[in-house]
Amino acid sequence: MRAADISSQFKESLTFERAFIIIFLFSLVFRFAFLDLKLFHHDEAIHAWFSWTLLTTGEYVYDPVYHGPFLYYITAGVFSLFGESDFVARFIPALLGALIIPLVYAVNRLGYLDKRQTIVAALFIALSPDMIYFSRFLRNDIFILFFTMLLLVALLCYFERYELKFALLAGAAAGLGMSSKENMPIVIGIFGLYILYLLFRGKIQLPKLWWRDLALGIIVATGILAFFYSSMGTHPEVLMDGWLKAIEHWTSVHGEERLGGPFYTYILLFILYELPVMILAIIGVYRFVMYRKVKDNNSVDNISDSKILPDNDDATVNCSDCVLSPAAPKLIRDLPGSLKNVEFTRFCIFWMVLSVVLYGYIGEKVPWLILHQLLPMIFVAVYRIDNYKSYVPAIAALFLILMTVHVVFTPADIAEPIVQVQNSEDLREVFTMVDASENVAISNDVRWPFVWYYRNDWPDKISYFNGYQDHSDYVLNGDFDLIILHDAESPAAISGYDKNTYKKHYWFSVYDLVKTPWSGLNPGGPGYFETLGNDLKNIGLYYFTRDAKVGSLNMDVYRRDVPAL
Repeated sequence: MRAADISSQFKESLTFERAFIIIFLFSLVFRFAFLDLKLFHHDEAIHAWFSWTLLTTGEYVYDPVYHGPFLYYITAGVFSLFGESDFVARFIPALLGALIIPLVYAVNRLGYLDKRQTIVAALFIALSPDMIYFSRFLRNDIFILFFTMLLLVALLCYFERYELKFALLAGAAAGLGMSSKENMPIVIGIFGLYILYLLFRGKIQLPKLWWRDLALGIIVATGILAFFYSSMGTHPEVLMDGWLKAIEHWTSVHGEERLGGPFYTYILLFILYELPVMILAIIGVYRFVMYRKVKDNNSVDNISDSKILPDNDDATVNCSDCVLSPAAPKLIRDLPGSLKNVEFTRFCIFWMVLSVVLYGYIGEKVPWLILHQLLPMIFVAVYRIDNYKSYVPAIAALFLILMTVHVVFTPADIAEPIVQVQNSEDLREVFTMVDASENVAISNDVRWPFVWYYRNDWPDKISYFNGYQDHSDYVLNGDFDLIILHDAESPAAISGYDKNTYKKHYWFSVYDLVKTPWSGLNPGGPGYFETLGNDLKNIGLYYFTRDAKVGSLNMDVYRRDVPAL
């Protein structure tokens, strides 16, 4: 059989649905394979421990510092079913990260994405290093992303079919999202603003009983919020002041900028990890703007039916330059598939731009917040993707795979801004020493992630104390086999112990890579261009080598001398 015949048979057998299932299966592999390869991040250890405490004691009270309650209840639930471990703790984030992809298929079935757009969007989500990294990560943001997609699909279904069940689903998605993290109102606000715009322009209409659907959707969302934030009714006082505490805390964090950065921080992260998606999104916006200019010179009346009428099952027609004539249907639900895609892209551009602007403005710059900007960017990136040769998305996918393998599956400390105070692999050696000891003292300054990994060994084996300087007598007289201190408070030596220093957690140090932003040099002044040139050189080298210094919080480990036999 000739190669051409084999290729032809392969293309015939690889239907749209089969290709989509293959992508979904790949997404599962990337999210679940070696799920416990990396040690818990600092925040993950705290989240897992709170979930375990909820399971073992039944106690939980909302604290805005640690975000919404849904993560803790769902993680405690899987702990009760499968036991407590790093793998089990990350199971739900990995699952939700993968389940975003079937929701993309739902958007296709509604006619807002054609088959090729759907395949490429699903591929980008499946292979994105940020999507995969934070799907393998016990934090709230992948929860928010899943509920965002669920809310989007529910709203699209509602305005297509005007059925109450979709209003209830939208309310559930909003309620679960707001029970996960405090930034869900940003998503709801963006969606709500665009719905008002569509109503104003007459592109959607409300059914006769819209007020009933809205009221019941709000009741569902409010009920979910009350259920989780009151800790299933055990702490009703949180319903009175919890939202105020959340606003006070996160506005103060915004002003403090404890993890701050310039407004273009996330643009740099896109360049590092999602460059093909960003480039295609920029081109997508440009093409959409050009479409707006072209539409003034074209109308549906001048275009044959074959270019405007979609197939029964898919919006595959290429009518991106068409516009509606006065006699054509105005409601989005009545548009042919290609024009539905234009309206959907308009919304995604609005969603993307507002997200990039808002998260660029917010003072807290952390890598997981890129997800909320990346999702709409992917949908913008696939606008008119049929105009590209097949190798363009293939090259983009290859870039994403290479970045994913590096940042997700490298079992070592990596100089990457995506890690954000990741616990160091040095801890594994320290864990070995703890396992071999009978009595261990750990300063509270470095207690995480020991609190999680040795949750069953306190207080019998592990003792925690508040600072060596104030409790040196307790430590020295405690007959400990192992003493672990923050290196900033540790003495030069403790009699009878060997001392070694280890990294506890580490972070990418941008201050060692570039100097210009905080050099104090005047633009164009003496030394400015020399410093800028060195920065650009360093950035170029880093982009291809990923070789840079990392900052770290260190701990000193004192191990009791073992007398020679």
